Amino acid sequence: MGLLTNRVERSEIRAGDHIYTYRAVFAYSHHGIFVGGSKVVHFTRVETPNHSDDDEEMIALPSSCPIFPDCGFRQPKSGVVLSCLDCFLQNGSLYSFEYGVTPSVFLAKVRGGTCTTAPSDPPEAVIHRAMYLLQNGFGNYDVFQNNCEDFTLYCKTGLLTVDSLGVGRSGQASSVIGAPLAALLSSPLKLLMPSPVGVATVTAGMYCMSRYATDIGVRTDVIKVAVEDLAVNLGWPVSNEVEIEEITR
Repeated sequence: MGLLTNRVERSEIRAGDHIYTYRAVFAYSHHGIFVGGSKVVHFTRVETPNHSDDDEEMIALPSSCPIFPDCGFRQPKSGVVLSCLDCFLQNGSLYSFEYGVTPSVFLAKVRGGTCTTAPSDPPEAVIHRAMYLLQNGFGNYDVFQNNCEDFTLYCKTGLLTVDSLGVGRSGQASSVIGAPLAALLSSPLKLLMPSPVGVATVTAGMYCMSRYATDIGVRTDVIKVAVEDLAVNLGWPVSNEVEIEEITR
């Protein structure tokens, strides 16, 4: 992995890793937790008649996987899904999300949703959270406050945003909001900077700083929440637990 790409080979990933792949010609990325055994736990929008088929997180899950019969397992009305790695990637490339990067490396990454300055918890804790949420759900999907990247970031760190009205933990969401905000804030500088290069440089700097300010590794409005207390703290309904230990074997 490097500054330009986090692409990895399948042989390089380990259980507990945060992986992702790009959809719609790199328009957005879909994230999940690799739990071993060629299985991935990830968070998607629950399909309802009110959502169109082209919603970005409406992942087309196969009705029957030719390799793994439990691929596509989910609890009723839950967006947390267990998929095999092939079905998760959908012929896309495999990328690994980086944790504990330095501020300079974070700022050098032009695109959000690829790394964080926050450290990762041990793989055992990560897998426990992912499998627990597979049983109990992760609330309602929201593109800005509770998406697939928010799910994987929580599984990896246990950090939850206190301010429910602000942007979530997702680097992708921060980038979407940060880009137009940076352009808006830098627009008055056009009167002071005749050079387009100067304005572009300032805009790029504001964009990077807005991304950095919303990273969970530097935010002050995040707290550590045990996965067993997640539903109670946020008022999510808790489904009946079922035995799914055999799923990842």
